[in-house]
Amino acid sequence: MTSSSESQALPDPEQLKQAIVSGDPMRALPSLARLREFPESDNAAVVVPLLILGTEQTAFVVRSLSCSGLGMRRNEQGWAVLERLVATDEDANVRAEAANALASYGVQRSWPLLRQRFVADDAWLVRCSILSALAEQPEIDPAWLLDLAQLAIADADGTVRVGGAEILGRLVHDRSPQASTARQWLQGLQQDSDHRVVAAALHGLQS
Repeated sequence: MTSSSESQALPDPEQLKQAIVSGDPMRALPSLARLREFPESDNAAVVVPLLILGTEQTAFVVRSLSCSGLGMRRNEQGWAVLERLVATDEDANVRAEAANALASYGVQRSWPLLRQRFVADDAWLVRCSILSALAEQPEIDPAWLLDLAQLAIADADGTVRVGGAEILGRLVHDRSPQASTARQWLQGLQQDSDHRVVAAALHGLQS
């Protein structure tokens, strides 16, 4: 139960707002971090509106941290903003953070959108963020993981292919219905031009 003294210790939302819109990341970032002090009951009235305000600022680090916050303080207003930012923000760091935040809304809801963004966004950072965010979801359908891995191992970027190989290794290790296909693809990746991909494939086959 929250005491009156704890309630009084909460930061002033208006002061946080002024810091967030100040244009100075050194003021905005600590203020965004302080939003964690508010209880969940303040999400709709205080926290999410200030996080959304943060996503509208010039500095990409402020927008990125705001996206991360929207992934922790989830509501429909936040989802709508993240859905827009993952497709339209000019900075790959922000799009990657938005993708990660969307995954926190649950794999059933986020999968169609994140798969679409994986195909449409050729930034390796965004694709790797989507790979890791979805692979961390324990309830994801193995068939979806295999689909995502197939897209990843066909990527021109070696870092993305490594991520795909790691997912294939997980499928082999978990002995999913997709394990035999995953193993076959890992065997093919032993001929990859990037030594990191070859190493990830060998590790997956040893699982």
